[in-house]
Amino acid sequence: MSTESQSPPLLDVPGPSPFGGGRRRALELLWIIAVTDFKKTYFGTALGYLWALAKPLLLFGVLLLVFTQVFRIGSDVPDYPVLLLFNIVLFAFFQEATTTAVTSVVAQEGVVRKTQFPRAVIPLSVVLTTLFNLALNLVVVLIFILAWGVTPTWTWLLFPVFAALLLVLTTGVSMLLSALYPRLRDLAIIWGVLTTVLFYGTPVLYPLEVAPQGLRDVLVLNPLTPLFHLGRRWIIDPSAPTLGELGIGAWQLVAAGAIFASVCALGVWVFRREAPRIAEQL
Repeated sequence: MSTESQSPPLLDVPGPSPFGGGRRRALELLWIIAVTDFKKTYFGTALGYLWALAKPLLLFGVLLLVFTQVFRIGSDVPDYPVLLLFNIVLFAFFQEATTTAVTSVVAQEGVVRKTQFPRAVIPLSVVLTTLFNLALNLVVVLIFILAWGVTPTWTWLLFPVFAALLLVLTTGVSMLLSALYPRLRDLAIIWGVLTTVLFYGTPVLYPLEVAPQGLRDVLVLNPLTPLFHLGRRWIIDPSAPTLGELGIGAWQLVAAGAIFASVCALGVWVFRREAPRIAEQL
């Protein structure tokens, strides 16, 4: 008499969550990986951490020459060299963190395939490592601002608000792009083009008031525009035109903040949704 063995039904076993192993463990790993990557980047180099300053300073020097001697846009702007360096360093943080994060999950394929590894740590560690670079660069920017003769005001206390908003946007974009890249490999190229458009479409190289009103109406559709203009007023030039004087309503500032929060929430949601499937797409 033969007996038939029945195989148990196949179960749909989900992959690890973005914070597999618990949030506390994920935070510990995040810090360790970010610090290790930061040290590894400059280990054995002749200039060490000074290389973190090299790229923004070189870009600053070239653009300062172009916009003060060739186009002369900045020649009539108070404290333009300080404003230019301040803007370049902050935009470079956003650009470097997001462009590096796009391919970060795929680049770490080995650890992604480990069942209990918290995958959200990968793009978040990229943002944190870039944040370390930003902190170093801001020390140099602060020294330059004071040496230039910019007078500190109480509005400097608002800089953490500026930095927090930029960090929220950067984190959201980084998580969103890193989650989608395994499916859409063109994203790295597309985002590289978009960050270039954003660089010129944000008042980084020029003050917002030099743009004609028609163009200004287009520029304010970019949520980074009111943020960078506020950074200018708060830190560099309190006498710069207010957003209201430039035709930018309070609702547009609120909308920019809402966009930042929404992008961050969307990035987290998409990453949580895609995390269990990422290994299958590599």
